[in-house]
Amino acid sequence: MDQQTTHASEDDARNDAILVWVNGVVKPRAEALVSVYDSGFLLGDGVWEGLRLYDGTWAFLDEHLDRLFEAGKAIDLDIGLDRRGLTAALEETQRANGMTTDAHARLMVTRGVKTRPFQHPALSRSGPTVVIIMEHSRPKIARPIRLATVPHMRGLPMTQDPKLNSHSKLNCILACIAAEKAGADEALMLDVHGFVNTTNACNFFIVRKGEVWTSTGDYCMNGITRKKVIELCRANGIPVFEKNFSLVETYSADEAFLTGTFGAQTPVSEIDGRVIGAGGLGPVTERLLALYKDLVAR
Repeated sequence: MDQQTTHASEDDARNDAILVWVNGVVKPRAEALVSVYDSGFLLGDGVWEGLRLYDGTWAFLDEHLDRLFEAGKAIDLDIGLDRRGLTAALEETQRANGMTTDAHARLMVTRGVKTRPFQHPALSRSGPTVVIIMEHSRPKIARPIRLATVPHMRGLPMTQDPKLNSHSKLNCILACIAAEKAGADEALMLDVHGFVNTTNACNFFIVRKGEVWTSTGDYCMNGITRKKVIELCRANGIPVFEKNFSLVETYSADEAFLTGTFGAQTPVSEIDGRVIGAGGLGPVTERLLALYKDLVAR
């Protein structure tokens, strides 16, 4: 079956020559390297943010930085730059690449280079590694996404808090692999109680009889686009609920869609072989797409 991902983008030859920000130095893509002793490479010890550039502005930048610094504090990681410094680094990378719109930035911070290839954080003594990869990027979602439910869950907060945008993504990668082997594009993950939660890469919503439902938020990424959709619903008279709901309720939904910084709102056509609604972009999802576009423009 043809594969469609939530992060598919149009091919852009300019990305072959992008410049990458690495610890204060802008380098050609082929020279933008980190040490094999870096704690991010060795252990997935780090946090990151994905940001979108629209018409010269990084959308919801303050909220992305809030989330990054909150995550850094949670894992006891000194990011090494303040908000002004990170913003300046983003702007420097943007200027170096001549980007004005339709760009995506991945801002990554790890605990830095370790003196020996072992786990203890005290072995990271040289300060954090900060990298910004910025690409020309227009989403290319050729058709709605197909989901398959997988056995992998986003964990409890005392294992690895699912609200952390951490470099440790193996559970989500395994979920994605399981979904692909089931013939789907992405994985639908349940929470520890068996309620519908999130996908391996995006937050998940359904629409039933004009109401928008999403998970309680206890076991999913605290998505900024998720938050904006909830706020847009409340501001525009669309009933919205953060609640527990089951696969039974999901299969009979009128619409389903995913949210994320990259793709905004992406429709879902089927889940576990069941067609959702009419199998395409539904009217509530279409309305939210328009409201979100207007919000970004403002």
